[in-house]
Amino acid sequence: MGLLSKSKPRSLFLYPRYVYPFAAFLSLSLFLLFQVHNYVSRTKTVAGHNLEPTPWQIFPDTEKSNFETGFTKASKVIQCSYFTCGSGNNVPVQSKLSMSSKYGENCPEFYRWIHHDLEPWHKSRISLAHLMAAKETAAAFRVVIIDGRLYVDSFYGCVQSRALFTVWGFVQLLRRYPGQIRDVDLMFDCMDKPIINRTEHALWPFPLFRYCTSAQHFDIPFPDWSFWGWEEVNVSPWDEEFKSIKKGANSKSWKKKIPYAYWKGNPDVVSPIRLALLECNDTELWGARIMRQNWTEEAEHGFSKSKLSNQCKNRYKIYAEGYAWSVSLKYILACGSVPLIIHPEYEDFFSRGLFPKKNYWPISPTNLCPAIKYAVEYGNKHARQAEAMGKAAQNLMESISMDGVYDYMYHLLNEYSKLLDFKPVRPSTAIEVCYQSLLCYADEKKRKFLERSTAFPSLNPPCKLPPRDDNYIKSWMEKKSKAIEEAEIIPP
Repeated sequence: MGLLSKSKPRSLFLYPRYVYPFAAFLSLSLFLLFQVHNYVSRTKTVAGHNLEPTPWQIFPDTEKSNFETGFTKASKVIQCSYFTCGSGNNVPVQSKLSMSSKYGENCPEFYRWIHHDLEPWHKSRISLAHLMAAKETAAAFRVVIIDGRLYVDSFYGCVQSRALFTVWGFVQLLRRYPGQIRDVDLMFDCMDKPIINRTEHALWPFPLFRYCTSAQHFDIPFPDWSFWGWEEVNVSPWDEEFKSIKKGANSKSWKKKIPYAYWKGNPDVVSPIRLALLECNDTELWGARIMRQNWTEEAEHGFSKSKLSNQCKNRYKIYAEGYAWSVSLKYILACGSVPLIIHPEYEDFFSRGLFPKKNYWPISPTNLCPAIKYAVEYGNKHARQAEAMGKAAQNLMESISMDGVYDYMYHLLNEYSKLLDFKPVRPSTAIEVCYQSLLCYADEKKRKFLERSTAFPSLNPPCKLPPRDDNYIKSWMEKKSKAIEEAEIIPP
């Protein structure tokens, strides 16, 4: 009988022992990376991450996100969205001097329109149902302010960096007047055209903030993003840009300015008025110089030919609306030239301070070229009146420094807040936004623009808002309408 051969016990480890901890670590890492990727893919930010263009106003999706790709992208989204707004990082300490009195001097009269814009909700007040209706109709993002902290819930992307710079404006307001902004919950659309029609929504209007409105809409006008700078076309923050424009305008006396009207812009924006304006490009026949603005070409050459301070050499500057309202209005008014405004359909918050033949000359769109010619000839014959009109327009814009912009925002948001019939709470999908987080989202070039428009606590209280006066607004609109009709008549 032979001896039984004893087989060696089979090892439980098919591979060397050191492989297993490594495999476990790798599996855990892959799992965490998957979870991070999944988390990041659901995080929507004001910089455009994970946001589609608005379906009600389609724009070329040329800049979905400012972020890098892969791990860098994921870490930046998480860092900017969740780890930069600590308890001491959101707003500066309130200035003791700023509360020495509740209000300062009286605000400009056009601030009275705040009451008019909010009038539809004076009786009904604003409910959560109103906000949800605004969201479903056309909101790009939601802004919630609670105890001086800002939360943003993003729904759709905005063209270029509008959302980033608009939200930056809210952050700067909280820095400008720390502890003085009431709790707020509002919906904001960052596209050009107002959308809440007064006829369609007459029985139940809902509030939606945007950059402009019209007499036919309930949309609430709010200072546009370019007050804090427009990086894509190299336009500086408003205080810087106004000083530069005024300096350029004052480089020549009125007598030495070119005695023709001037317009430079992009006519290819679905704007019949701008296309018609091209036909007026004849200084001898119509007294006007009309020039196309090619932004792609300008960007390639460093915007050397589009500097706004170099476009104030004429006695007359033409304003023509584009697809809707245009940010160019404030830069045209700042020139000190006579603004020739072609019958506008839309209004922004400060254009309510314009009055025919006081600080601008109205131009009829139905008789465009002859109307421009008549305005130019009239102004050249009445030089003092024309110069005074241009100066009045410039003075209006000088009164709207960033101090004035923040005061308007202060009163608009606080008056709006008084109409809410609920206590604002942070939405579960909203991300806290602060000074550092927005700088974190921005690329290097945008960051420099943002930093240049940083606000600090005011040493003075905000201006005093004029009281509500519906009769004043009604009378003002009637007088303006009559003045426009008279000014647009061209003598035979």
